[in-house]
Amino acid sequence: MIYERTWSWLTAASTWQGPQGMGVRTGIYLWDCLLTLLLALAIALPLGLWIGHTGHLRQVVVAFTGGMRALPTLGLLTALSLWMGLGLGAPLLALTVLAIPPILAGAYSGVESVDPRIVDACHAMGMTGWQTFRMAELPLAAPLIVSGLRSAAVQIVATWTVAAYLPIEGLGRYLIDGLAVHNYPEMLGGSLVIIVIELVVDGLFALLERAVVARGVRLERGMAGATSSRAQ
Repeated sequence: MIYERTWSWLTAASTWQGPQGMGVRTGIYLWDCLLTLLLALAIALPLGLWIGHTGHLRQVVVAFTGGMRALPTLGLLTALSLWMGLGLGAPLLALTVLAIPPILAGAYSGVESVDPRIVDACHAMGMTGWQTFRMAELPLAAPLIVSGLRSAAVQIVATWTVAAYLPIEGLGRYLIDGLAVHNYPEMLGGSLVIIVIELVVDGLFALLERAVVARGVRLERGMAGATSSRAQ
């Protein structure tokens, strides 16, 4: 049975040891994913917050993010590798580009979703634009911002496997190399490890998304829930 052979492969010491073992490749894979997310975050988050706060260039960015979401990962990766050559640069750039739209959309939609009455109240209290953004808009927008990060992180973890068709180390090697020699237990085992990482990353960002909800919003939701329960 393939499942028994996969379990034997996953639990074998040789699978995890050595410079090309599962442990080293998992570390490389996670580092590549983290670096991609940080690069996309550094580009998209400031731009998205500025657009959400000022309203400038919103239509352009909406069209841009929609178009970027439609780009095929493999096609973009192939085009960049032909231009930049084989190595880490092409997949890092390609996956950073593809991770920007969800972060950008989460940032500007989060700031835009803040109730205008709250912004007006801040201005009425004499707050500057920066103070309003820092003390009101950003905390209230945080859940949607983290939601965008969550989408980008899950996408990055899922698509970094594609980069293995270039000579790139990482967990994707088990899928590409296993397919080349019809080693299906290796392919299935590598896929299972990637799925576990995907679920862990998604779960951590889900917890973070709940944690960044502003205290006042949590209290309001709790009061609304209690009122609804009494009404029933």
